[in-house]
Amino acid sequence: MSAAAPAARRKRSAMEVLRELRQPKVAVMLALGFSSGLPFLLTANTFGYWLRDDGTSLVAIGFISWVGFAYAFKVYWSPLVDRLDLPLLGRLGRRRGWMLLCQLLVAVGLLGMAAVGTAGGLAAIGAFALLTAFASATQDIAIDAWRIESANDPDEVGLMTSAAQVGYRSALLVTDALIIAAAARVGWPLSYVGMAVLIALCMVATLCASEPVRADIALQHKPPLWTLRGLGDAVIGPFVDFFAKHRQAGLVMLLMVALYRLPDFVMGPMYNPFYHDLGIAKDTVAWVRGSFGLVATFAGIAAAGISAVRLGLLPTLIAGLVLEGFGTAAFALLTAHPDASLFAAVMTADSFAQAFAGVALVTYMSSLTSLGYTATQYAMLSSTYALLGKFLKGFSGIAVETLTPTYGLLGAYATAFIATGLTAIPPMLLLVLLYRMQRAGSRVPAAT
Repeated sequence: MSAAAPAARRKRSAMEVLRELRQPKVAVMLALGFSSGLPFLLTANTFGYWLRDDGTSLVAIGFISWVGFAYAFKVYWSPLVDRLDLPLLGRLGRRRGWMLLCQLLVAVGLLGMAAVGTAGGLAAIGAFALLTAFASATQDIAIDAWRIESANDPDEVGLMTSAAQVGYRSALLVTDALIIAAAARVGWPLSYVGMAVLIALCMVATLCASEPVRADIALQHKPPLWTLRGLGDAVIGPFVDFFAKHRQAGLVMLLMVALYRLPDFVMGPMYNPFYHDLGIAKDTVAWVRGSFGLVATFAGIAAAGISAVRLGLLPTLIAGLVLEGFGTAAFALLTAHPDASLFAAVMTADSFAQAFAGVALVTYMSSLTSLGYTATQYAMLSSTYALLGKFLKGFSGIAVETLTPTYGLLGAYATAFIATGLTAIPPMLLLVLLYRMQRAGSRVPAAT
């Protein structure tokens, strides 16, 4: 980067930022963020609530959560999304074609889960859950690439990331709150049918999106995918480019990313069974998530954006980790006082923490990608942060049931939540190391 480049950039005024929010692509990003977030909990925490309601053991719920490994392994097929145009749907453009195909497959997976239900056996409903997770993970590859490539400069990357997170978190509230209220009235299968209808509506955003051209210009200088050189560049090139830019700091970055969301992930399948075992009514869970949780989520997104601008990315990541750790550990308080007011306070704090940490990590990972390798490099980073957490959360049910003879069921939950909160310490140490490397002049992205 030339010395003149930083001088050419200036910070936008508040009015300029507000005007940019009216861009059509920001509205499209909101809808695509919603589409990205909608399937996630439907194969994870919310799916666990459905299974627990129907009498499934905690051990089985923990293991079936491994369908979420699709999000951790998506890096292996991301080069196809990066370089390959789909037949027929490819007429929409590479990114839009993949998004539309994946949305169709997500809808099929959700309808399949609703059709077979738990009465059809865990294998059958798990297979449709796996299809949903696979299609959702592939959709994320395309949407993340579209988000980064549609931005004209780093400031717009932040703007598009915030819009995506608002949409994503709104979808999580729908699939973590409204669906529970719906399930209490019409049952889980019909509630999942409703989610399939919502994902079908998200296809409108895909059709309204404009195909980004910046990456296509970069790809014009690369060899075709069907040649040996082109295949090598698609598969190996993104990793070579990443470590060429970041050198020894790249390994520290990947390890930090791998550990960053452990406080959120490890006990993920146990949250809704925990509420069930506490005796908290579905309507209470839905109301708190849809009111206090909604406000706290948007506040966390806004706070993370402001923090990233004012303090820099690395300090914002550190703040997110502190919030994550305390937010997760706070659920242990509910085992002593499982009343609605304390539940609302803990849920509010956790929603703020997760939203803040999510924006911080996504913005940071987006800053590490290069045009021409956008989908694969971002998939590598997001797979890295998902892999360990997805693996460990499969044992969450075993952990709670193993601790139960010693501490009782609620005591086992409390111990597990506190221990999970402490997993924020290792990535905190790595962030401090990255901060010191940055100050020492290593090739670490500036905390701006």
